[in-house]
Order: sequence, then C-alpha cells, then structure tokens
Amino acid sequence: MLVVIANDLPPAVRGRMKLWFVEPRPNVFVSGVKDSVAKKVVEYLHQYCPPDSGLMIFQRTSKTPGYKIYGIGDTKRDLIELSGLRLVIEKNIDSAEKNCKLLIE
Repeated sequence: MLVVIANDLPPAVRGRMKLWFVEPRPNVFVSGVKDSVAKKVVEYLHQYCPPDSGLMIFQRTSKTPGYKIYGIGDTKRDLIELSGLRLVIEKNIDSAEKNCKLLIE
C-alpha cells in the first residue's frame, strides 16, 4: 500500500498518479500497488516533484514498524503520535486549538 499526501503536484505528475491511485481528497492519493511498483512510484515522485510539492509518502513494508515515511520539501502537515498511533495533522494549529476549546466548553 502506498499513500501520498501533497501540497501541490505538477499537472503531469498528478495525471500519472491517477493511473495507479484513488484520490479521495484533493492531493491525497491511495493505492494498493505491489511493493515493486510502489518503489518505482516513489522514485518517480522524487525525480519529478519539486520541493514546493511538499510530499509526504507512506509506504507499507514487511519489516518493523511496517511502514516507511518519505518527505519531499515542506509539507502543510505534521506527524503526531497519539496512543502509539502515528497520525497526520494539519499545521494550522490556531484553528485546531479553537475547535478543541469549543469541544471542551
């Protein structure tokens, strides 16, 4: 399995990604490609995406911890760990803090 989260992709790369991936949200791509194809896709993304693409790539592996995380450029998201589970969070902390305060009140 391969998951790619991007800030922005060049149109040619985005079109190519749609060959292998489902795009459930804009700039979020998910695919169940084989490991050999996933490796080629990661190499392709490293070659053709500029740093301002801000890619975060999650690849399933058979070795512990079960995944690899790659990054290209500055992403609009951060990784956090919650109860041993790594999650992706948007960097816009101000709005997240406001939402948390509303939920608590």
